[in-house]
Amino acid sequence: MTVYILRRLAQTLLVLAVTSLLVFGGLYLIGDPVEILVNPSADQIEKERASKALGLDKPIHEQYLSFVGGAFTGNLGNSFVYARPALEVIFERMPATLELAFLAMVIAVTLGIPLGLYAGLRPHSAGAKAIMAGSILGFSLPTFWVGLILIMVFAVQLGWLPSTGRGPTTDVLGLQLSIFNIEGLRYALLPAINLALFKLSLIIRLTRAQVREQSLLDYIKFARAKGLTNRRVIGVHLLKNIMIPLITVIGLELGSVIAFAVVTETIFAWPGMGKLVIDSIFQLDRPVVVAYLLVVVFMFILINLLVDLMYSALDPRVRLADIQQ
Repeated sequence: MTVYILRRLAQTLLVLAVTSLLVFGGLYLIGDPVEILVNPSADQIEKERASKALGLDKPIHEQYLSFVGGAFTGNLGNSFVYARPALEVIFERMPATLELAFLAMVIAVTLGIPLGLYAGLRPHSAGAKAIMAGSILGFSLPTFWVGLILIMVFAVQLGWLPSTGRGPTTDVLGLQLSIFNIEGLRYALLPAINLALFKLSLIIRLTRAQVREQSLLDYIKFARAKGLTNRRVIGVHLLKNIMIPLITVIGLELGSVIAFAVVTETIFAWPGMGKLVIDSIFQLDRPVVVAYLLVVVFMFILINLLVDLMYSALDPRVRLADIQQ
């Protein structure tokens, strides 16, 4: 296992290097940050002075080599806008995004698996048909539209929940989190529901498909033939086997929720990494954008590694060497 983990970490370095090269080159082609950061009335001398101060007067290959040299020491550059280390700016916003992503996945998993089980075990019932119709809506409705509807209904008309912003936070192991107090949870609930809707629909449909497939296999028929109760057949035999593909999908979707919470964070003015990177793109704050993408790629790879380890632990027939192949 140690060899496998070390090999995956080596692959991580290669992926990060390629990502940084592509992103750095792409941002260089977009435009000149000096034109946005400097006052439009500034003369050419002031613009050249600002360009030199930001290190933008050097050729692109020298800028990239300087970036790589700093990355080995944990320095991904200073933000052009905030005049602070880019990683520091991102890490300040990371707890807000992580708590929103985890809350969304908790909602999706705790509702999606039971609803999918019910729809798979009773596929012809009215409840199952309603669940599947709702999952189609979850796939079809645009996230931004659902977010606006949630704000209009639950914040404006009913007044139950706040519409935008992040509530009061609580210090948890050095992280400022809002979901550990009632008022903060009220602020997080609407954006989390909006973020969870697509994932909820996906988990429902995947769970239903797995239940329908596994219910026809011999081990389920044998378990019923032995006289086991329906609760034991479902809870011990069926659920354990459908969790293997579910964990894979849930792990991958957790990474996508963290990476693509941009729309939800923008609609609800949630001060997370997604809103930060959107603002940074408009301001051509290259260090923040590059650092954000590298952090997200690293989190994706780490989550995939954990999913592979859990996959091997749940199914003894699967070995890490087989996963790698």
